[in-house]
Amino acid sequence: MNLTSACPILPSSDLAATHSFWARLGFNTLSTYPEYMILAREGVELHFFAAPNHTPEACYAGAYLRLNDPSALDAEWGSLGLPETGIPRLLRIEDKPWGMRELAVLDPDGNLIRLGAPL
Repeated sequence: MNLTSACPILPSSDLAATHSFWARLGFNTLSTYPEYMILAREGVELHFFAAPNHTPEACYAGAYLRLNDPSALDAEWGSLGLPETGIPRLLRIEDKPWGMRELAVLDPDGNLIRLGAPL
C-alpha cells in the first residue's frame, strides 16, 4: 500500500460563498453535492462540508499544503487584493524560524490553510 495524498475536510457555512472564494484563488470544482463540495488545484484537493451554524471566529480547522514555489503563489494571491486582517485574509510570505518559507490564507469560514516549502 502506498499513500498518495491527503485531503482536508473543512467546514463551510455557505458552500456557494466558499466556492466563490476558492475559485478566485484558482481552485476548480471537482464535485458538488447538496451538502459537500470538492475543489482542486494542481492535484491538491480541498473538501468542504455544509455547516450552516459554523462560526468563522471559533474555527480551528486547517491544513498545511507543501508547494515548490511559495513566492509565485504569494505574488499571484497578493495581486487579488485580499485583506491582510480579519476574516478572510491573506498572510503574506515569510521565512519561518523552523526552516520553511510560508504564506497562509484564512477563508471566509476561518479555515486556516498554510502553504510552504523548505528554505
